[in-house]
Amino acid sequence: MESTSRSLEVPTYLMVHGIGASHRYYRRIQKSLAVTGHAYSIDLPGFGGTRRPERPLAVEEYGALLGRLLDQLEIPRAVVVGHSMGAQFVTDLARQRPAAVSSLILIGPVTDPRRATAVQQAMGLTRDVVKEPPSGNLIAFRDYLECGSRWFSTELDVMLKYRTDLALRDVRSPTLVIRGANDPVSGSAWCATLAAAAPDGYFLEVIGHRHLVHHSAAAKTAACIEGHAERYRPVAHPAL
Repeated sequence: MESTSRSLEVPTYLMVHGIGASHRYYRRIQKSLAVTGHAYSIDLPGFGGTRRPERPLAVEEYGALLGRLLDQLEIPRAVVVGHSMGAQFVTDLARQRPAAVSSLILIGPVTDPRRATAVQQAMGLTRDVVKEPPSGNLIAFRDYLECGSRWFSTELDVMLKYRTDLALRDVRSPTLVIRGANDPVSGSAWCATLAAAAPDGYFLEVIGHRHLVHHSAAAKTAACIEGHAERYRPVAHPAL
């Protein structure tokens, strides 16, 4: 886990990576968010060099784990950010613990049920990689190697079966869906569907970027997140 200095007067951001990834690809956006808030990025079990669980973990279990993490860190409410499969994890956190999530941010979310096969996802990732910046690909390749094909394949099946669109119907937190406009993994129609499924959902596209938009356009993506978080930030009233 990586974090920045903490202040109770500013938003707290919790960033959750996707399948095969780690906290490393959040470093750029974490620095941007740290200007206006306190930012955490974490490595989930089996990723980023952490110990692999003895059995597959369901999305709901990852969501519960994130809830316990917030409790341990004594963070009552956070702006929760998830990329790709990480969007599933944070969606389920918001479903399980609505009071803990002040804003829900889904970046390049998966999995569109119309493209819920391993072959379709692999094709999308292949098309994405060839046009991502080298810096993003280097981080991703390192993380995939560290994760290993066995654990990646194990959790891929979990990712493909989870219905993010249905889970969002039970989420009360205001939700922002962000995608790179050229993302071949997380399509525009799919992201619009997710924003519509959320009770209070918005959808933004970052022109000229792809699945790793939070890395390649870190400042722009951070500004979108900050604007959404500020809009829904609780107002502290002085005691009478």
